[in-house]
Amino acid sequence: MKIEIWSDVICPWCYIGKRRFEMALTDFAGRDGVEIIWRSFELGAKAPRQHPGTLNELLARKYGVSPQEAAAMNARVSGIAKEIGLEYHLKNARPGNTFDAHRLLHFAASQQLGDRATERIMHAYFCEGLPVGDRAALTRLAPEFGIAESDALAMLESDAYADAVRADEARAAAFGISGVPFFVFDEKSGISGAQPVEVFAEALQQAGATA
Repeated sequence: MKIEIWSDVICPWCYIGKRRFEMALTDFAGRDGVEIIWRSFELGAKAPRQHPGTLNELLARKYGVSPQEAAAMNARVSGIAKEIGLEYHLKNARPGNTFDAHRLLHFAASQQLGDRATERIMHAYFCEGLPVGDRAALTRLAPEFGIAESDALAMLESDAYADAVRADEARAAAFGISGVPFFVFDEKSGISGAQPVEVFAEALQQAGATA
């Protein structure tokens, strides 16, 4: 069974969806036969490398709400994340352009390190204040998921894997995917959003039965 997962590393619901899916997969009898492919999706393709100000201020501008309402939005998603063991620290979040992060994830995937890299970068952004658009910060993080700093830096300073990111985004458009996370099972069925564990479990069972 092949499962493609479109996500962005600065999407709080993507990290929640990732963890809920993993919880369902742990209890799935056919988990050893599941191939997971992480696909790139940029929520802000035209974003600067580093957004000025805080995440609360960014959300307030994006959604036309007050800073207090934006803070409440972040508090709500942080509370949901905490229920599944994720400790978000969104007051320290440093959002920015994620194109280079996605290129690095493709580089990691080429070395069978995609799962480790996705987890580490998401955790670093949501929980540790990683400036996600900073190539130097991404380079320093790379050894933690198995890639040498020098290799990560050389890749990021080139245009390697840019086409792979664009191909993922084109594939998302072809499937009609306009938001993330989005899970596609064997190109036959899809699940949108960070659904409850039970929904992912049922989808795995159904996909397994028709594989």
